[in-house]
Amino acid sequence: MKFKVPRGTQDILPSESWKWQKVEQMIREACEVYRYQEIRTPMFEQTELFQRTVGDTTDIVTKEMYTFKDRGDRSMTLRPEGTAPVVRSFVEHKMFGWVDQPVKLYYIEPMFRYERQQAGRYRQFVQFGTEAIGSADPAIDAEVIALALDVYKKVGLKDIKLVLNSLGDKDSRTAHRDALVAHFTPRIDEFCSDCQNRLEKNPLRILDCKVDRDHPLMKTAPSLTDFLNDESRAYFEKLQDLLTKAGISYELDPNLVRGLDYYNHTAFEIMSTAEGFGAITTLCGGGRYNGLSEEIGGPSAPGIGFGMSIERLLLALEAEQVPLTNDDALDVYVVTLGDAAKQEGFQILQQLRSSGIRADMDFLDRKMKAQMKSADRLQAKWVTVIGEEEVEQQIVQLKNMAEGSQQSVSVEKLIEIIQAEVN
Repeated sequence: MKFKVPRGTQDILPSESWKWQKVEQMIREACEVYRYQEIRTPMFEQTELFQRTVGDTTDIVTKEMYTFKDRGDRSMTLRPEGTAPVVRSFVEHKMFGWVDQPVKLYYIEPMFRYERQQAGRYRQFVQFGTEAIGSADPAIDAEVIALALDVYKKVGLKDIKLVLNSLGDKDSRTAHRDALVAHFTPRIDEFCSDCQNRLEKNPLRILDCKVDRDHPLMKTAPSLTDFLNDESRAYFEKLQDLLTKAGISYELDPNLVRGLDYYNHTAFEIMSTAEGFGAITTLCGGGRYNGLSEEIGGPSAPGIGFGMSIERLLLALEAEQVPLTNDDALDVYVVTLGDAAKQEGFQILQQLRSSGIRADMDFLDRKMKAQMKSADRLQAKWVTVIGEEEVEQQIVQLKNMAEGSQQSVSVEKLIEIIQAEVN
């Protein structure tokens, strides 16, 4: 029987994995500058955590979660998004009592959603996200947005844009909800079954429907911005002022609705404007969630965060033809001729590695010519040749591959020469 990678997943081979490492390294460097610290949560959580926080009317909960019963007959779910587990950890470990507030965290972890595979979208995907919990200041919203944009700039993306909206506070959303119900009710039978179910539970989710996005009522639906109360409007204006003063350009989109129920006030997306990127242009999405901690039994702890797919980031780099450099060239390739030379060569190989020098050798008992070809393919800067004579004299023949020069050196001198070049 032949086995294949599960549908909606992928093997990331060494020819591609270095790109992931490069991008993740740049992400970690950006987080360090902003003083966000890494958190790692379990790959699965109690199902109820996501039902209570993400929302039982969302596509994630109703259609996309990987849920199973464990041996204790408890319902568990593979993590479909990162915010709920982080907030659960925030509450469980009483981070609200830490001296430094807000608590600023980031993660780079696999997520799991049973959805239709598309370019850059998988059923197992890696998400980089941040959560800043403990502040209701619009300045922290601006900081989170700035960090997301800085990550994209750091990796080299230029064709991106920031889109903003305000979802308002509870009172604003209640007024908008009533207006949406009145707007859609007369013709709700023309919408899909999901939208019909959402009408009473969460009509705002109708605006996020992919099936009925072109229905005429979508274009004339009441805008949430028209229902913002004074407090919500002032909050949104402060955020815009902060972004403008920081030199961050943005577009306002009153129809921007995030796909998770816990968002309020700030909602944002960063999109690719690169030609040929694809129909789905969103690279990153996030927003504010002021009641999430209380929803799972914690104290009041307003938060804001975002999530960005590493797969789609790499796709955007491809679309813009941004090169990533792979600094994977080998420092030294050890060529050996004969059994005694191989034993000596392996000892030298380990000495080189212990000194922080990237080194490798042949393990297939190939002829010298084949070994030299391997050194070329691995872009080795130096080659050491060891035969019977070199073993007896405790030396190696050291060849500089770029210059073509060669010299006889002792093992101690060999490490000294290479380290001077490497450092």
